[in-house]
Amino acid sequence: MPNFCWPGCGENVENDEAQMMNDEGSTNAQMTKRASQNSKRDSDFVIPSSFNASPARTVRHSSLTRGLISTSEQLNELVSHLDRHERVAVDTEADSLHCYREKLCLLQVSLPEGDFLVDPLVENDLAPLADTLARKEIVLHGADYDLRLLRRALNFQPARLFDTVIAARLLGVREFSYAALVEKYFGIQLAKGSQKANWALRPLSTKMEEYARNDTHYLLPLAEKLENQLIERDRFGWFQQSCERAIVLAAIDRERDTEEAWRIRGSGLIRGREAAILRALWHWRDREAERFDRPSFHVLRNDQLIETACAASRGETPQFRHFSERRARDFQAAIDSALALKEGDWPETRKRRGERPTREMERTAEGMRKRRDQAANELKIEPSFIAPRATIDAIAADRARAEQLLVPWQRNLLGCSRHSEPK
Repeated sequence: MPNFCWPGCGENVENDEAQMMNDEGSTNAQMTKRASQNSKRDSDFVIPSSFNASPARTVRHSSLTRGLISTSEQLNELVSHLDRHERVAVDTEADSLHCYREKLCLLQVSLPEGDFLVDPLVENDLAPLADTLARKEIVLHGADYDLRLLRRALNFQPARLFDTVIAARLLGVREFSYAALVEKYFGIQLAKGSQKANWALRPLSTKMEEYARNDTHYLLPLAEKLENQLIERDRFGWFQQSCERAIVLAAIDRERDTEEAWRIRGSGLIRGREAAILRALWHWRDREAERFDRPSFHVLRNDQLIETACAASRGETPQFRHFSERRARDFQAAIDSALALKEGDWPETRKRRGERPTREMERTAEGMRKRRDQAANELKIEPSFIAPRATIDAIAADRARAEQLLVPWQRNLLGCSRHSEPK
């Protein structure tokens, strides 16, 4: 069988462990951190010493604002600061680009007293801090990821949430990244920074510490401005409904279906033997990533898995220069095991979910879309923020799902509430 060597796979290394440690040099490391969170990770600015975003935000120079909070005494002092406030700005940093199972590596907290960094990697009891934060209104930018990370790490769930992304979108702001909002409301242009840093490393560099503090520095004054605008436009009740729903959704575990997880982006047209090879390679890659505690794309990218599956089904044997002998052998074994499968053992072609919509369902969906678009135009907000197309189609098929998929203000605008609900 003809062999080919994958282009741009990096240089030879002596073994898999060495390759795994060479994250920055690997072409497989050219990834961005959790795309759904890109909007909150595009800032690395210096807090101007003369800047005061709000008259109420007078920064006091606490000893806790220097370095990481890592001792029980420091944690107790931070809790005493928290006790004096009802609203707290929070952010998190994890190591999702550098390990198989990400962990909470840093917890940022901002108060009028200053910006604080808590180190969760040291052996300290963070339960008192988590319990105190749980009684506060937590300000987050794009809350879902952070809430899920904090729940796994600290068993934390807030009583109240102020998500600045939800607030901005309810106000019709189309550019709602953290940097865009800071520029819009404070006239400060932020530079990109440390999105891909390994936050599990210690000590943190000065630049990383600065970046981490900056991620929460403007959240409290930003929340104040957004809240005032929401109240002025009579949308604050809508905002509260959406934030309450965000808390509930973040508390629901997302189970990974390993029988379906191998169907990666770009695999929609993969069928038969190619699908069997892709499935085998995905599971092989997952085992390799777990073995060395690295993200799976450090082993092979998704596009490389797909191209390999197609090539192997044609009888070609892909080779990667950065594979050790052991890894190359296991890689080939995974391919061979898939090639040996009988046709009856190949993955089934995924069937389209749901039935073909009836004319009545289509009329119902079209009516809701028209009401949605009219309301969005009048409110000057994005139609998809009221209800995405898929949500409308699901409700048209089963009206009972409206309460599950939408909050009251969204149901009212679509005209699918059981009764008239106040804003």
